[in-house]
Amino acid sequence: MNFDLTQEQRMWWDAVHDFVSREVKPKAREVDESARFNQEAVNKMGPLGLLGMNVPEDYGGAGIDAVGAALAIEELGWGCGSTALAIAAHNGLGCAPIAIYGSQFLKEHFLPPVASGQGKLAALALTEPGAGSDLKGGVRTRAILKDDRWQITGSKMWCTNASIADFIVTLVRTDPAGGSSSLSLIVVPTDAQGLHIAPAEKKMGLKGSPTHAVTYEDVTVPQEYLLGQPGDGLYQTLVVLDGGRIGIGALAVGLARAAQEEAVRYAKERQAFGVHLADHQAIQWMLADAATEIQSAHLMVMYAAWLKAQGRPFTQQAAMAKLFATEMAERVCRNAIQIHGGYGYSSEFPVERIYRDARLMTIGEGTSEIQRLVIARHVLQ
Repeated sequence: MNFDLTQEQRMWWDAVHDFVSREVKPKAREVDESARFNQEAVNKMGPLGLLGMNVPEDYGGAGIDAVGAALAIEELGWGCGSTALAIAAHNGLGCAPIAIYGSQFLKEHFLPPVASGQGKLAALALTEPGAGSDLKGGVRTRAILKDDRWQITGSKMWCTNASIADFIVTLVRTDPAGGSSSLSLIVVPTDAQGLHIAPAEKKMGLKGSPTHAVTYEDVTVPQEYLLGQPGDGLYQTLVVLDGGRIGIGALAVGLARAAQEEAVRYAKERQAFGVHLADHQAIQWMLADAATEIQSAHLMVMYAAWLKAQGRPFTQQAAMAKLFATEMAERVCRNAIQIHGGYGYSSEFPVERIYRDARLMTIGEGTSEIQRLVIARHVLQ
């Protein structure tokens, strides 16, 4: 058993950390306060490989394995939750379905521009006004095949990257009879006639990651824009979400690391009752608990990523990693604010922003409750 990264993985991790330290972390507060996507940093990510982590090298990607991708998302989360979420969604949710299930034509047509940074980003649209966790029965967006073209009608919610994407991989119902084989994934270019992207949602946190409602008003795309076969969409989506959960777990670890660093820094500087906060046992225990949970979560995420990279089943481990890491991040961020006292409640200190950003992690890409259902099914089967 070897817990060391390979030399190549270590060099990659260091390169991403250096990039985030220069281009992402210094702008995190501005990104949050202005609710502005950090396009300048993203423009520089293509050559580094951050935009093609889930894309094979044959199609312009970086050919990074699941461990390398998780390391990169963790570093992005350490730097800025908003930027990390946009890039995690681009790689794990937008590019991954085409890379895994797309035809050679779809891979050649859609992946090279978004993986290289020459185009925009990628997005995935699953959730609807009446369908969140219940995709199987709740999806109402429908696609009908007419004259070799799919005609799509419906609405989606909470679509990350919609306004900054070249295309949106969209979950639709292709069989009105319903059931697990009635859903399909179809690639929809964002310049398609009849596609309407609403203004960005006003959110509690992650304000620099644009999230939108999307309406499909008789949008038509070629028949070959379907991923796989009609009816494969639910299975494809669940596989994609398994990988995405590793990314969200890694992002949560990065957020927790950032909050912990701020708490340690403040505890060493601030004095109370004649000594530094770090000299008080109550503060030491908070920091010790955080350090323990952060390392535990990191190892859980890395194990799930390693299983994925090995081509082995990882659904349960991804759910466990996401569940623990995201709930851990909330605890760590909460205690980081507590260590700061009243200052922690002020936007002048980073822990306030990091706490708001971390709050989404237990909701997106499968709530904590859904993760527990997934885990329990594997335990009981």
